[in-house]
Amino acid sequence: MLGLRRKVRIETERMTLRLPAHSDWRDWAALRAESATFLTPWEPVWSSDHLSRKAFTNRVYWAARAESQGTALPVLLIRREDQALLGAITLDNIRRGPAQSGTLGYWIGRPHARQGYMREAILGIVHHAFTTMDVSRIEAACLPENAASRGVLEKCGFKYEGVAQSYLQIAGRWRNHVLYANLRGDRRGRTDAG
Repeated sequence: MLGLRRKVRIETERMTLRLPAHSDWRDWAALRAESATFLTPWEPVWSSDHLSRKAFTNRVYWAARAESQGTALPVLLIRREDQALLGAITLDNIRRGPAQSGTLGYWIGRPHARQGYMREAILGIVHHAFTTMDVSRIEAACLPENAASRGVLEKCGFKYEGVAQSYLQIAGRWRNHVLYANLRGDRRGRTDAG
């Protein structure tokens, strides 16, 4: 019954979160290029072919394979009113068994930042992960000085858990990250540490 599997679509108030398709390449590459100076301080160094059709094609195949294997849920943020691509969010490194957890990563294009889209997307994917995918813990990490990312995580119910030393290479350097987590049925209350 190949091809009959239902595609993941998460509907939020203003957006549809869905897997990337080959037809998204032009919009994705244009938004990433337009937002490069906005995004690159917070991301790993882009490869020389980062915006190429071939690199995006590989991303589409990886997304479909990862979603079908249950190891990741990489989706694009599509605004319903005009079908504009706004950014992306991925629940990655999904671990089953006793862990039942995953790691959240996301980006928003510069023109769409600070309009509540990422908050809406995070809430949508967290709800889907907890209710449909039976995930129990969602982790996220960001640079300590990334106030926007920290703020959106906290507004979405993520709690500060600590600092990971040399956690990821960002902009070509190993960087410390602050760690957050959201637990299904979390009763920990607000944490002000960090």
